[in-house]
Parts: sequence; C-alpha cells; structure tokens
Amino acid sequence: MVGETPRNDVVFGGSGFIGTHLVRRLAGEGHRVVSVDIRPPRERLDGVTYLTGDVRDLAAFDPGMRIDRIYNLAAVHTTPGHPAHEYYETNILGATSITALARRFDIRDIVFTSSISVYGPGEETKREDSRPAPESPYGWSKYMAERIQTAWLEEDDSRRLVICRPAVIFGPGEGGNFTRMAKLLKKGFFVYPGRKDTIKACFYVGDLLDAIELATRREERLVLFNGCYPDRYTLEQIVEAFRAQHMRGARTFLVPRGVVTLAATLLRPFSVMGLGIHPDRVMKLVRSTDVVPGWLETVGEATRGRLPSAIDRWNAESGGRFV
Repeated sequence: MVGETPRNDVVFGGSGFIGTHLVRRLAGEGHRVVSVDIRPPRERLDGVTYLTGDVRDLAAFDPGMRIDRIYNLAAVHTTPGHPAHEYYETNILGATSITALARRFDIRDIVFTSSISVYGPGEETKREDSRPAPESPYGWSKYMAERIQTAWLEEDDSRRLVICRPAVIFGPGEGGNFTRMAKLLKKGFFVYPGRKDTIKACFYVGDLLDAIELATRREERLVLFNGCYPDRYTLEQIVEAFRAQHMRGARTFLVPRGVVTLAATLLRPFSVMGLGIHPDRVMKLVRSTDVVPGWLETVGEATRGRLPSAIDRWNAESGGRFV
C-alpha cells in the first residue's frame, strides 16, 4: 500500500464468500477493518474486529471508531432458496439501515455489491445502460437497494457511491456452480444441461476485488459497473478451460433440452414440499446471463482471455482441490 493513508473500513457481510476475500485484502493492505455479519467468520485475522450484527437493524450499532468507508455486501442471495419476503427484508432494510448509519456517523463513502439480476432474464446482451427489468424477488430487492443508496448519494455532494453488479463470481470458498462443475470434472465427466452455448458471465473473485478497488479510486461520485469478463464465455468454453489444464481426461455429455424442461416440470411438486429441489434452479441452467462490463471496457480494464489464468490461480490457491 505505497503512498496510501490507511483507512478505517466496515464490511457488512464480511463472513460471506466475497466478504471473506475482501476483509483479507483490506487487512493485508494495512487498513483497519471491522467485519460485521449475522454469521460467524470463516476465518479470523489479526487486526480485524469481528462483530455480530443484523444489517436489517443497525439503530444501536457502533463501530467503535471513525469509519471512512462502508462496504455493503450483506444480502440474502441464493435463488431460489428463500421465501420472497426474505429477499426484500434483508436487502432493502439493509440498504436503508446502512445509509442511516452513514448519515449518523457522517460516513461519505459506500461500496455496494448489487447483482446482474437487476437486468432480468433474457438472451440479449446487457450493459450498464441497459434498462433494469428484474423479475425475481432477489433482482427487485437489489435494484431497490441501489435506488435507496443512490438517493443517499444525491443528498450531499461530498458523498461517493460505487455500485458493482457482479456476475457469477468464482474462486476459493465459492461453493456454487463453478465449484460443482469443477468437482464433476475432477470425477471424470460433465453433463451439459440442454445446451452448450449458454452464455455465463463470470469473474474471478480476485479480479472482482481489483475492479472494485479501481472504481473506488476514480474521481466520479458515482461509479456503476458490471463485474465480469468481456469475453461472453459460453458454458462449453468454461468447461473446456477447466479441461485444458486440469481435467484433461474428463468426458462431456449433452442432455437434450426437452429432458431438462421435463425434469423442471416433474420437480415442481417437490419444490412445494420444501425438499430443496426447485424447477427454477433447473431452468437457470439453460438460460444465458449475457452481460458485458461496459464501464471496465471504457476505462481500459477489461482484458480478454483471462479465464484460463483465473482457473490456474484457483487451482494454486486451493491446492488443486477447487474448493
């Protein structure tokens, strides 16, 4: 951290996947960090203050020191997986509570991780200037949280706001679709669910943090950007990137799309029964998330061809386990 004055930062959602990586980076750069989450941290670092807190109600919250920047990563995000009201309660009340906290302690810098879900589903390419059209409770709650924090920004010319709309973020500790894909390939196979050309916007967690840091260093009071690579990778390209260096012997198979659609239909009764099987999750496998990082391209920070090196980094950082 050459030439930079250490900050006092509070990270809401510091126990999550991205939050854990962010807290580690901020602490490593010499900043004083307060990590706040309703869940226990995945790791405890020297010099970091870990507090238990519910982002929905911060009326009595006191960080115990002057705060220079808030990182708002706290969210109910697994989709599907929660009743609709939980997305609204956590994501909207969280934004409301955090902006109230910022006013109370005169904190003038907020970084918010939103979601590409604000664009809604569809095969067309989305950029930052694409009209938001969320359809899910998660997408709507994130878009409304953006509006709440933008209103906070507009109240005072001295305030700054970064809104990042991450795509699929992968890396150590992710535990989501990329982790499941890697585990299957390590077992020697992967099944394409209905199609191979599904576009899946994605970003390595370290590259996401680099992009967020870049945005915070800009002079603009508001930076809104999509967190993803510019390549518009298809599912097949992602699978082949894994296979090329790390799972060369893995075989791939294609399940007809009609079978996937039928499976989604047949699974609907089980979703009602609360067994953790949801048809929407099945159908997400055949829908593209075709998002490009227009802002990163504009500022010259959207280098192509980075997925293979990101997979190599994940391999190195996880000891080849891809967990």
